[in-house]
Amino acid sequence: MQLISKTYWGGAPMNMRRLPDAFNLESLILRAPDFREHRALYWTPNKNPKPKTAIVVMHPRADFTHHYVIPRLVDAGVACLGANSRNPNNDVTTVHEEVILDVASSVSFLKKRGVQNVVLVGNSGGGALNGFFQAQAKKPKGQRVAKTPGGRRTHLNDAEMIPADALIYISTHKGEGMIMNEIIDPSVVDENNPHLTDPALDMYDERNGFKTPSAFDGSDVQWSRYDESFVKRFRAAQIERVKRIDAVARGMIEENARAEQLHNDPDFAKLSPDRQRDILRREAFEPMMTIYRTMANLHYVDKHLDPSARDYGSIFSPRPDLMNWKFFAFGRYATPHAWLSTWSGVSSHANQLHDLPQITEPSLFINAGKDQEIFPLTDAAPMFKAIAAKDKTFVDFPNARHYFEPEFGQREAPDVEKVMDVVVPWILERFGA
Repeated sequence: MQLISKTYWGGAPMNMRRLPDAFNLESLILRAPDFREHRALYWTPNKNPKPKTAIVVMHPRADFTHHYVIPRLVDAGVACLGANSRNPNNDVTTVHEEVILDVASSVSFLKKRGVQNVVLVGNSGGGALNGFFQAQAKKPKGQRVAKTPGGRRTHLNDAEMIPADALIYISTHKGEGMIMNEIIDPSVVDENNPHLTDPALDMYDERNGFKTPSAFDGSDVQWSRYDESFVKRFRAAQIERVKRIDAVARGMIEENARAEQLHNDPDFAKLSPDRQRDILRREAFEPMMTIYRTMANLHYVDKHLDPSARDYGSIFSPRPDLMNWKFFAFGRYATPHAWLSTWSGVSSHANQLHDLPQITEPSLFINAGKDQEIFPLTDAAPMFKAIAAKDKTFVDFPNARHYFEPEFGQREAPDVEKVMDVVVPWILERFGA
C-alpha cells in the first residue's frame, strides 16, 4: 500500500543535484557546549580557502549535509557548514533547548576558523530552530530559557552562544509544535485506541464536507469545503487534544520524579528489596508516547481556507485521509520531554512568532507558493511581519513547492536555481565572500 508522495522516491528532495565546481570537503565531529557530539560536512571553495563569510544549514532531525543551497554558494566563494543535529533522522528524543546548542557549536566552529560573517540558513523546520537559537543567543547569560517545558534544567545560561550575523528562511514554518497544532486529528477519542473516532470532528467524514477521492493515488480529486462553524470547532478541538497529550506527558514525567524522591528518601534503605527494586525501575523508566493520526490539516483538502497554487494533499501524500493512519508523518513517536519541547505547540519554546520579534539581523524570507504545509496567510505573512530587522526581504516563488523540487522524474531543479539567484547576491551584497 503506497501512499507517500512521489517526491520522496526520487531521493531526498532537499539534497543537491550536483556537487560544487571546485571545493574542499572536511568531515567534522563538533562538540556542543553540553559535550554532546554531532557531525557536519564543511564545504569550502578552492578559490577561497579562507572565506570571511559562511553559512550554517541545519534541521532538528533531517540530514542537511548535502543541502541544495551548498553548490551555488561554494561556487560563489562562500563556505558552507552542512550540519546534522545530535538526532539525525530521528526526533524521538529531540529537545529544542538541547538541539540549539548544536547550532551554537556550529557558529563557534566557524568563528574560530576566522569566518567573520555567519549566516544561518533555515529550511523548513530549520527556520524555527535557527530563530529559537538566535533569540536565545542574543540574550546575556542568566536571561535565557532556564528549564525545558518538561522541567529539566537547560545548559543555555552556561553556554557560549554567538549570535549569527544574518538569517535566511526558506519554506520555513512557525515551529514544529505550531505545525502539530494544525495537523493533529482532533477526532481521536482515546490515545490508546486510535480507531475510536468522534464523527462530528472527523475532517475526513463526508458529512462534514469532505469529498473522498475516487482514485487511490489521489490523481482524481475534488477539493473539499468546510463551513465556518466546523472549522472553528475543529481548530479548537485540535488545541484541546494537544493539551490532553501535554497532560499525559507531564504525568509520565511526574511519575519519574516521584520515584526519584522515594529513592532519595532517608527511609529508602528500610524498604523491602522488592519495593526498592520497583522504585529504582520506575526512576530509570523512560516512557515513550505514540501520537496517532497527525495528518489532519483542513488546508490539505480545502483550498479556499487559505488560497494558494498548492496541489491537493500534503508533502507526504496525495491521500492525507489514508496517510493519516500510517506511521510516516509528523511527530508520531516521542519521549514526554521531546513531545513538550518540540511537538506541543502549547508548550514548546520554539515558536517563530515569539522569536522573530527579537531578531534584528538582516533577514531574507523565501516563500514557496505551492507549499502544501506552509500557507501564505496562515504562516508566511505573520512570520515575515514578526521579524524585527529593518533589513528584511520577502521573496515569493508562486509556482514552487516546499523543497523547490521539480516534477517527479526530472533531473534538474530549476526552482532551486531561481532561489539561489536570490540567495547568493543577497549574501554577497551584505558580506562579500
